[in-house]
Amino acid sequence: MKLYRVILAVASVALAAGLGVGQDSAQPPSPGQNAGGQSSTAQSSPTQTSPPPESTSPDALPAAPSAVKTEKRTAPPPAPATPPAAPPQSSPAQPPKNGATQASPGKGPDLGAPPDSDISATIVRRVNEVPVVFTVTDKHGHYVKDLHRNDFLILDNNQPPAAIRSFTRESNLPLEIGLLVDASNSVRDRFRFEQESAIEFLNQTIRMNFDKAFVVGFDVTPEVTQDFTDNTELLSRGVRTLRPGGGTAMFDALYFACRDKLLKTNPGGLVRKAIVLLSDGEDNQSHVTREEAIDMADRAGVIIYTISTNVTGSPDRGDKVLQRIADATGGRAFFPFQLTDIATNFQEIQEELRNQYMIAYSPADFRPDGQYHTIELKAKNHKDLKVRSRRGYYAPTQ
Repeated sequence: MKLYRVILAVASVALAAGLGVGQDSAQPPSPGQNAGGQSSTAQSSPTQTSPPPESTSPDALPAAPSAVKTEKRTAPPPAPATPPAAPPQSSPAQPPKNGATQASPGKGPDLGAPPDSDISATIVRRVNEVPVVFTVTDKHGHYVKDLHRNDFLILDNNQPPAAIRSFTRESNLPLEIGLLVDASNSVRDRFRFEQESAIEFLNQTIRMNFDKAFVVGFDVTPEVTQDFTDNTELLSRGVRTLRPGGGTAMFDALYFACRDKLLKTNPGGLVRKAIVLLSDGEDNQSHVTREEAIDMADRAGVIIYTISTNVTGSPDRGDKVLQRIADATGGRAFFPFQLTDIATNFQEIQEELRNQYMIAYSPADFRPDGQYHTIELKAKNHKDLKVRSRRGYYAPTQ
């Protein structure tokens, strides 16, 4: 009887133990909780039981690309205060939450590139290029528009360039134009007609959202009556604001327009920078010389067109000055015989600005020493063609 009661007690204990195991396996812990109901970074699989204690080491975990097995870990001992502990490494069996890519310790955030992608660093190097805008005309003064790179010979300080970087027929480059109007007493009697001709030129030349211009009147000092804008109405107002009077500081006005206006815009950009100078060429108030004004135009990459207001019919000293300024910068000098010719001269300048070439080259043995380089540009096998460009430039300095 006693033996029977012992057997019955053992069977009851075994049955109770079996029921407890069935309840645990039927209700797995929810994701993000361990068996004790506490939060855990490891997720359990509803179809697999926890591995035995001896297999919980990370090295013993098998690779599981499609499922993550439950892993029991004891809390690590607290890290010493000094030195600080290295950031914990993630386990191979624990992918980042929400599919995010974890950044490596000590590095910036990962931008989502796959681990095996080839990310190349961008290397920026300085390329010394000299852009030259030029015009080609035949013996009758007509523009020649169909030439190619091999039709030209260019020399930099009497040496062929190391390489020709680009060559284009530039009929549609943006324009940056400075209109400089002599407002001294010497032009008072014809000033109103000059104003109207200049306004018509700006209205026909400046395109909205593409070109821009500014207006400077000068007598003893230069005065900006309208700063850079593509609004022809504002430019016209700036021209009409000019009033004649005082002496003439033409070289100072040129120097100012090149240094303070055109030199500071679009460095190295593909634009045509030009000044249209309306004056009699007489200067009696400037602090800089004619050659200093030309040098500043070279530094700013500016072409200067001059229109003489001397309509006496006989060239004078001022006309020679205007010719020198235009020739040195690759521009053109106009000498009207009567006032009505000034409007025609403005139209010719507009046409020339739309019919030019641009060549960019790398000089041989280039040195960033700030020295002046001469430019000689010719049309090969076309002796009857005339090429007009700036005659030199200043090398940049480091």
